[in-house]
Amino acid sequence: MPQHRPTKTPRPVAYPGPTPPPQAREQRGTTLRQRLAELRGPAVAPRPLDARALAALAANPGCRRRALLDGAGVDKAALATALGSPAAFGQSQFAFVRGNAFEAKVKADGGTELMRLLYERLGTGAEAPREVLVPDLTAAGPEGRAARTALALREATEAGGWALLDHPMLALEVAGSPAYLEPDAVVVHPDGTWTVVEIKSFPMIDGSADAAKVGAAARQSAVYVLALERIAELTEGAEVGHRVLLVCPKDFSNLPTASVVDVRKQRAVTRRQLTRLTRIEDIAAALPAGTTFDPECSPQQLDAAVESVGAAYAPECLAACELAFHCRAKARAAGAVEALGRSVRGELGGLTTVGAVLAAAAGKEGDPADPTVAALRCAAALRAEALEGSAACR
Repeated sequence: MPQHRPTKTPRPVAYPGPTPPPQAREQRGTTLRQRLAELRGPAVAPRPLDARALAALAANPGCRRRALLDGAGVDKAALATALGSPAAFGQSQFAFVRGNAFEAKVKADGGTELMRLLYERLGTGAEAPREVLVPDLTAAGPEGRAARTALALREATEAGGWALLDHPMLALEVAGSPAYLEPDAVVVHPDGTWTVVEIKSFPMIDGSADAAKVGAAARQSAVYVLALERIAELTEGAEVGHRVLLVCPKDFSNLPTASVVDVRKQRAVTRRQLTRLTRIEDIAAALPAGTTFDPECSPQQLDAAVESVGAAYAPECLAACELAFHCRAKARAAGAVEALGRSVRGELGGLTTVGAVLAAAAGKEGDPADPTVAALRCAAALRAEALEGSAACR
């Protein structure tokens, strides 16, 4: 019997305020692209914004510096090296090769093993995959590939069978600029559900993997889910699944195994954070004339350019941003309490420097009626009393 798929009325994408005419939008887009090219440097190719960077950007939406540099396609690793603060950031070559080999193993034979794992973990009553459509997603440029992916998703949903999209290209607007994302795979179910597949090379031992790595994969997958939802809104009968299939090596072997990760929480957080990001064109408009992040410039010029954009440093940036060591050095030099962590910064209220905190604790500055100042002075008194008691016992 033919399966009944729920229909969905396509919803138009709403934009706040009056929609500008096509000529004005095109002119504004051209001007922004030219401005971002000037910021990168005339001979520097843009660095694409991937889901990993978007997840890190969404985790720190107050950092205008990262939003601008990522939006402009600046190579932050080259910029950090030119500034004299290089960071050993990213995957090693060995891990990269191992990951590619494992992904090829999972997708071998038309994705037979991948579809078996998916049906075992996410089978929804439909028949096990016998014939799986693997559409050709080849096209010119990221825009062409994104359009070809959207068409393939619609055709596979209308066909009502299983389909495996290998490395599709998705588009997502971030801070007024398009970002092109490439998940490992997207599977279309016979009922019209779209499932994101994330393939990682870290092991899953006794059915569980490292929590921090799984969390990072979930945040990355949530970005793909958001991008897919834009296409699903315009596709009748389509629905993006909030459960992602995470495929990893089993125990200490190279055999694939899988688990299901619910990304509803990560999706909601990422969506909320991305909507809070300041538009890139607004940040770029506030920069001094002639500002550029071209690595060929002198360190003094680059330092001035980087400092012209506000940053929101936190120790967590060390695991997610190539400029973290530069920003940490600046924060420490300024005595900023952000260098101590977001939780500490939140507890200190209006005290923004380490010097001000120490002065308040010593009773030299601050309002005694301020709860933060009172707590600091109480902690200082308890510390002094403990040290006196320790000295008396010697």
